[in-house]
Amino acid sequence: MGIITWIIVGLIAGAIAKAIHPGKDPGGFIVTILIGIAGAVVGGWISSMLGYGTVDGFNIGSLFVAILGAVILLFIYRKFATRS
Repeated sequence: MGIITWIIVGLIAGAIAKAIHPGKDPGGFIVTILIGIAGAVVGGWISSMLGYGTVDGFNIGSLFVAILGAVILLFIYRKFATRS
């Protein structure tokens, strides 16, 4: 159930990250959603490594960490994707 929760949280986080960090993406909305899912996973992993506890389930803390991870990954993606 955990991976399904992270996918759902990642979908929401990707959409919110797109709203927070608007602009033309090289990959479009689908890539932004995939980055949101990856941001949720990476954000949860980093949060756990920094000692903030495990991030599990669908709650405000998990959503915040997922959004933060998605915004960071979206920023990095745009920096590297636009240089080609």
